[in-house]
Amino acid sequence: MVEIALIGGSGVIPENFVKKKEVFPDTPYGKPSDPIDIGEIAGVEVAFLYRHGRNHQHPPTSVPYKANMYALKSLGVKYAISVCAVGSLQEEARPGDLVIADQVIDFTKRRDLTYFLNDTVHISMPDPCCPYASGVFAKVAKEMGIRYHDKGTYVCIEGPRFSTRAESAMFRSFNGTIIGMTMIPEVNLARELGMCYVSLATVTDYDCWKDEDVTIEMVMKTMSECNSRIQQLLTLGLPRIETGSHCSCIEAAKGCGSLEKFKF
Repeated sequence: MVEIALIGGSGVIPENFVKKKEVFPDTPYGKPSDPIDIGEIAGVEVAFLYRHGRNHQHPPTSVPYKANMYALKSLGVKYAISVCAVGSLQEEARPGDLVIADQVIDFTKRRDLTYFLNDTVHISMPDPCCPYASGVFAKVAKEMGIRYHDKGTYVCIEGPRFSTRAESAMFRSFNGTIIGMTMIPEVNLARELGMCYVSLATVTDYDCWKDEDVTIEMVMKTMSECNSRIQQLLTLGLPRIETGSHCSCIEAAKGCGSLEKFKF
């Protein structure tokens, strides 16, 4: 059983990951995006999943989110840690900064957001990201002396296109901190499965509200430059996560009875 999973987004390369094997489980929702690598980082056993696939074959809308999260849960995962690239909606969140998101606003349009399409299950999610595990990485970031923000609202849009200037201005007026395309429905599904979710977001640009238009080349260049810092953050942070701890993320799923649907 693997209790910690890393979900890698655009430009995330697990250089310090020692692979031992890979699995490609079937789920009631089909196959995950790609085979899941099982291995170690700093002596901690982790599962690594390329969200978009190794060849980036799944754009944000068509990522098999339900299969991905179900597959990770079936491996025993308790903590799902998303490492992703985002745009900034606020001056203080500069390109290269780390934002450990604690809130999300859903502006997606075409996604399957829940496992409960045929059941009435109301699950509590005032704080979508795990405060315990997010706090672990915030402490490590402070020790590393890097620019980081221990809170932030992630505005999730449909994609694959980037925002228009009018949209970017609107999201800024909602007090959005960062903007991306993948936190929804991952964080919803994690909560329904009783998993803790952490978003480690690297700012790659200022969306289009500020200095320049966003391009995928800009995103990949910044992620490449920040990759070593992300590796160090994981190397130092993963061993500090106490997987036996319980928090409101897990209790919310138990409280609404959502876990009764699943047979792992």
